[in-house]
Amino acid sequence: MKIATFNINGIKARANALADWLDEAKPDIAVLEEIKSADESFPREIIEDRGYNLETHGQKSFNGVAILSKFPLEDVVRGLPGDDTDEQARWIEATVTGSNHAIRVCGLYLPNGNPAPGPKYDYKLAWMARMEAHAAALLRTEMPVIMAGDYNIIPLDQDAARPEAWREDALALPQSRAAFRRIVNQGWTDAFRARNTADGQYSFWDYQAGAYNRNDGIRIDHLLLSPQAADLLTDAQIDAHVRGREKPSDHVPVWIDLAA
Repeated sequence: MKIATFNINGIKARANALADWLDEAKPDIAVLEEIKSADESFPREIIEDRGYNLETHGQKSFNGVAILSKFPLEDVVRGLPGDDTDEQARWIEATVTGSNHAIRVCGLYLPNGNPAPGPKYDYKLAWMARMEAHAAALLRTEMPVIMAGDYNIIPLDQDAARPEAWREDALALPQSRAAFRRIVNQGWTDAFRARNTADGQYSFWDYQAGAYNRNDGIRIDHLLLSPQAADLLTDAQIDAHVRGREKPSDHVPVWIDLAA
């Protein structure tokens, strides 16, 4: 089962880019971030015409997440638990049953947090604390769980071409990295790093100053696997070439294969 995460940076602006990638990569399941579309105006035909089921948690012009799947999507939950006043569309989860296993798939768009310090950074850390609590609850189900998305976290200096440029950024501040580690240390596996240890592998390149051509990137799109999902992992890769296409997102897909 091939499962991917892709921050599309606007579904309407990247419709062709998404369609081309789906036709080429043929994921069984994909979570999308930054769809920047309300549910009722999402161009569903891009997804459904290719044989996918679709669930969205959208918001006009900002944020928004979606899950598309070749399998039925069951028990769909929209919104990260822990704060009923939070109106930002950043979390969606559903159960997908493959040939051998039922898997809980969570799609997330973690807050950026800049400028830091400030209220946006406070929101990021509070959101991560809520995610930590929910991640622990997901582990207690003892089923294969995947938390996939744009984490807006550079876990280690290894995950940036120029780590010194990110020292004061919310994506790499010590508090951000510590919050990410607390989640991982519950028992989650960073799928990409479990299969790839080399430097120079990134999932985001800024649009400015030829960053992609210089490979001046960062790795901020992650798939964290519960122990039961990690046991099924057979591969994990980044489709970096997608960034070089016409009108690309500034992110590229990251995907895993599970024996599911």
